[in-house]
Amino acid sequence: MTPFKTIKPSTLDRDAFVAAFADVYEHSPWVAETVYGAGVDETLDYVEVLHTRLSQAMLAADRETQLALVNAHPDLAGKAAVRGELTASSTSEQAGAGIHECTPDEFARFTELNEAYKAKFGFPFIMAVKGSNRHQILAAFEERIHNEPEQEFARALAEINKIALFRLQAM
Repeated sequence: MTPFKTIKPSTLDRDAFVAAFADVYEHSPWVAETVYGAGVDETLDYVEVLHTRLSQAMLAADRETQLALVNAHPDLAGKAAVRGELTASSTSEQAGAGIHECTPDEFARFTELNEAYKAKFGFPFIMAVKGSNRHQILAAFEERIHNEPEQEFARALAEINKIALFRLQAM
């Protein structure tokens, strides 16, 4: 088990807990609120335990709530990234994958794939990009755009849980 480096969740009151973990799931503080409401104890001082509880809360939500969470995520190499409107976590994650180094042709391909993906599935392409580069991300885009909608929705939720784990590990 890995204890948090910078925070001790069990010592936080509700407002501090929600503030600390509100954006672990992109613009979705309800996930942290759900976990806090279920009870906080010392076991949550470990990254893996808190991640499991947050993940369970997210997966137990109704589809409409999950879809809102998926839609809260920015497009990879999208307009929000270009305009500097991403959360600090999203900015760091995309920069770490080298998305900011895309050539004009690569940005155009990201834009084309983002639009085609959203047209087909009704939500943005989600990928935990930590440890990947822009070429791997484009390849995943090219592969996953051929999936069935239910398969891709489940994949989006799984990727969101990976992103959440990476964000918790940084705390």
